[in-house]
Amino acid sequence: MLTKEQFLDAVKDSFKAYLTVKTSRSTAKLKAIHGAIARDLQERFGAEYTVESQGLDDDKENCVEGRYYPKRVDITISRQGKPVAGYAVKFVMRNYSQNSNNYFENMLGETANLRTNGIPYFQIFIIFDQVPYYRADGSFCKWETITEHNLSKYVKLSTDDPGVFYHTPDKTLVVLLSLKEPGVAFNDSAEYADYYLARVAENDLITYSTKIEDVFGSSVILNDYENFAERTVAIVNGRLK
Repeated sequence: MLTKEQFLDAVKDSFKAYLTVKTSRSTAKLKAIHGAIARDLQERFGAEYTVESQGLDDDKENCVEGRYYPKRVDITISRQGKPVAGYAVKFVMRNYSQNSNNYFENMLGETANLRTNGIPYFQIFIIFDQVPYYRADGSFCKWETITEHNLSKYVKLSTDDPGVFYHTPDKTLVVLLSLKEPGVAFNDSAEYADYYLARVAENDLITYSTKIEDVFGSSVILNDYENFAERTVAIVNGRLK
């Protein structure tokens, strides 16, 4: 089973892939973390289920039929050829405030689309507690500090009852990480990538952040992948019995 520490190792591998390609638009950064989660879920669900994801076996996502439109899902759990659950993974590495509402609205929409078609849906949201903000030309502008205020949408979401609100994921994992302080100023995203790529093997490069209190309600879990995985598998199995 994937532990919290092993989950963090997968995040580091994902971050390394991002630094190597130097762009957040590449899917290369997704394979390490998606594959690690998918392999863990395959073990937890057992041979009766099939798990499809980038970074696992055929290295392909599955397209799941929603109520309103088909949705390509990051990690799909199927039983006897029929999708029975989906997991979405979002790892934000830059310019959070510029896109935070879009991230959240897209999450609500895709969740409602699948859950109203009877597919349990789970979300994993990963972000550093300090995120670089770049201008359009790639030059460094500032550091964005992620606080409880920035995550207030997720705090509100955590009090929703998924049984009542179909836009609410059946369970959400919020992972807030600390990236080792650089101690130097960056001129652009390339310097940021080069700096951290040279230090990617350091054990303390990425750790779980303690900069916010766990004020989330029952539908959101903070920084505990093992608890999240155990609960989501139980939700799917409970619905299938």
